[in-house]
This record gives sequence, structure tokens and C-alpha cells, in this order.
Amino acid sequence: MDLGMIGLGRMGANMTERLMRGGHRVVGYDRAAESVQRVVGKGAVGADSLASLVGQLPAPRAIWLMVPSGDPVDATIDALIPMLSPGDTIIDGGNSNYKDGMRRALMLKERSIDFVDAGTSGGIWGINEGYSLMVGGDDAVIDRLRPIFETLAPAADRGWGHVGPCGSGHFVKMIHNGIEYGMMQAYAEGFSIMKHKKEFGIDLHQVAELWRHGSVVRSWLLDLTALALEGDADLHEVEPFVADSGEGRWTVAEAIDLDVPAPVITLSLLERIRSRDTESFADRMLAVMREQFGGHAVKREEAQQ
Repeated sequence: MDLGMIGLGRMGANMTERLMRGGHRVVGYDRAAESVQRVVGKGAVGADSLASLVGQLPAPRAIWLMVPSGDPVDATIDALIPMLSPGDTIIDGGNSNYKDGMRRALMLKERSIDFVDAGTSGGIWGINEGYSLMVGGDDAVIDRLRPIFETLAPAADRGWGHVGPCGSGHFVKMIHNGIEYGMMQAYAEGFSIMKHKKEFGIDLHQVAELWRHGSVVRSWLLDLTALALEGDADLHEVEPFVADSGEGRWTVAEAIDLDVPAPVITLSLLERIRSRDTESFADRMLAVMREQFGGHAVKREEAQQ
């Protein structure tokens, strides 16, 4: 099956290569010419513009977007619309907000262009392990694109699923990422407690490895934790700054809108935000309040010379 891939960053390029391994013909485009050349070197067909990509695909066309969420997705879709024909399909495989997906689906439906939102998980390992795909869209469209999903997934009969109408794919991926936040935070806190128990001299890498087999907390995240600790168990070269893609925030907002308590996911998001506060004005306030009511000592920074 022919497919257009727009956005050839690390994940888009890996997905392109996996599709080609599965016998699909992929036409790739990226604003960075060197990214196009990399996938061409692996057997993809290169395009130097959106028009070139569209022109090299047979109808009905299927075009997969792996571009940053928000305005870049809208801008890419707006640029594609005049070039597409009724029956063509745009697949958004990035981390878009599900509400944006629902809006885009309605807009494209008015032009008889199909839209699919494919929540995609697997990161840099998906090229060999396969991707988990949470797919939203119309039944007939998903069925037509089934060979693509079956190739990208770990196996044709597992790791991917049609979860509902347009918007549902990114909604499920959003919840997936919220759960991921909580799991990562729990691992991080547990290993931190063990590291601070100095008198036991616990080898964190050893613990991660033994938990990987038979333990009720074993998981792929734990496998990756063990891999990270193998080379530097103290993580000396890593700054304590944790970014977020936005999906954790959307999950928390959705939980509030639905009156669903989600304390673990919410607190894990707040911990990520806290990690970026190098000034920590709130902690400074706590210290001076303790000083005021109880005369507790406050550590003060030395005056700048």
C-alpha cells in the first residue's frame, strides 16, 4: 500500500522504515532536506514539497502526519486541502488534542476528505518492537487502511485497535500518557528512597534488573529504567528537569471536567512542573514563614559581590 509521510523526525523516519520493511511504498517529505535524504537512502521515495508528495501518490491517497501538535498540524492540513481529492485520507499520528481532531474531522468531511486520528506510542523503539496504535475514525476508512496499522503494530492482530470515532484515538492516547506519568513518578520516587538509604549501599541497577523478572512491578518502563541505570547509577550527568508533551495536562483537565478524581496523575504532572522551578519562590516563602512564626533558621544565599 502507498502512503505519504509528512514529518521525518526520528519517530516519523522510524515508522517510514518499518512500513517499507512491511512491503509498503512510502513517499516522504520534511522541511529539512537532509531528513528526506536519510529515508531515501533507506528506500523511501523523496518529495521536495507537499505538492510533490501528493503528486506521487495514487488515489485514493493516504497521508500520515508526524508534525508537532497545534498550529503546525492545522497549517499542514490547510496547505494539503487544495491538492487533495474526495476519498483521500489524512492521518494525524502526532500528540494532538482530541478536540482538535474532532474539529479537523468535521472540517475535512465537508470537503469529502477522510480524517483519522492515530494515537501512537512506542517512541524510538517502535521501529523494531512495533507501535501501539489507538485509532479513531469511520469504520470503512479504518478497514481500508488496515494494512498500514497491521504493519506498524507489533503484530497484525495485536498492539493496535479501532477505538471509536474521530477524536477517540487521541483521547485514548492522552489517557495513556497520563497513566505513564503516574507510573514513571512512582518508579522515580521508589528508586530515590532506596538511593537515600545510604547505610545499605543498594545497587539501584541490580534492583531494577531483579524486578524485571517475576515482580508484580515489572514493565517496559522498568526495562528502560534498568538500561538507564546501567551506565550511570547516580545519574550525575542528568539535570533534574522534566518536560511534558502537554497530554498530562489535558488528561488532568479532562478529569476535572468529568468530575473524575485522578490524584496520582495530577500530582505526577505537578512534580514535573516543580522540577523546572530553579528559583522555587514558593519554597522561599515557606522558609520565611517558618522563620516568622517559630524563629526557625533560614538558609540564606551569600550576597553577590
